[in-house]
Amino acid sequence: MSKKIVTMGEIMLRLSTPGYLKFEQANSFDVVYGGGEANVAVSVANYGLDAYFVTKLPKNPIGQSAINSLRQFGVHTDYIARGGERIGIYYLETGASMRPSKVVYDRAHSAIAEADVSDFDFDKIFEGADWFHFSGITPAISDKAAELTEAALKAAKKHGVTVSVDLNYRKKLWSPEKAQKVMTNLMQYVDVCIGNEEDAEKVLGFKPGETDVTKGELELEGYKNIFKAMKEKFGFKYVVTTLRESYSASDNGWSALIYDGNEFYRSRKYDIRIVDRVGGGDSFAGGLIYGLVTGQNFKDALEFAVAASALKHTIPGDFNHASLDEVMTLVKGDASGRVQR
Repeated sequence: MSKKIVTMGEIMLRLSTPGYLKFEQANSFDVVYGGGEANVAVSVANYGLDAYFVTKLPKNPIGQSAINSLRQFGVHTDYIARGGERIGIYYLETGASMRPSKVVYDRAHSAIAEADVSDFDFDKIFEGADWFHFSGITPAISDKAAELTEAALKAAKKHGVTVSVDLNYRKKLWSPEKAQKVMTNLMQYVDVCIGNEEDAEKVLGFKPGETDVTKGELELEGYKNIFKAMKEKFGFKYVVTTLRESYSASDNGWSALIYDGNEFYRSRKYDIRIVDRVGGGDSFAGGLIYGLVTGQNFKDALEFAVAASALKHTIPGDFNHASLDEVMTLVKGDASGRVQR
């Protein structure tokens, strides 16, 4: 029997400069669709689970194109409400070497930002569901989106659904003070918490010590202390973080750390030459959800998630198109990249 996974958030129109052009150089944009929870839904659908994405989109051809992009990759769109004025847009300039990538948002007053709780039948949405995933981006979009998120979480818990969050702090959307006020309240509904060192500090107020990702170095003891504090305060079943070592915009070290209340486990580390890092964290969340909901132990689930997200960094666009077999091949140790004939 397949597992029913529900995610809720904003799917946006992504306009990215071709290749590595700066905004000032571009005369055209490449078009794809993406957004945190939509990316997670595509990942778990890709692995054979029943993924349902919840959002609101305008009833126009652009809204329909976003829905079609999800359907194309096996995501169920039954619960998407239609209406509102516009779809959110973000512009992406892909960096290289020492030049970082840049994102410009144009998402104010999007359909999901102004959606009402009455637009959705959450009892129906969570009937028979096994897992619900959201991110800190969704309640950051607007006060109405924060209310919508809490309503969804209450319904998920009512139906006995396991809940995961990717804290995903976005400084262009809200302040640390607002984030902590909203997100601290939502943590009571969460079983699996995913977040990096900046998320933990800005979203929940925990400072992880001396880690500085800009130096490409990690101080794991800082994470261990903060994971213990987070689990003690909120009662999470698992606390998880990706560990990105940014040598440059083109080359990163990539691994992850998980804590179950008794043991800290760090995954294998991959050195990645990046093609597109947008959606890297979402592909990790999708992999972790797949591993845990299908009964893998937390260490195997973490290894699956890291391998899946390492592969995503090599794939253009927001979505992770790596197949279950491709992820499992990498988990088993084949990182050679040799041509498969």
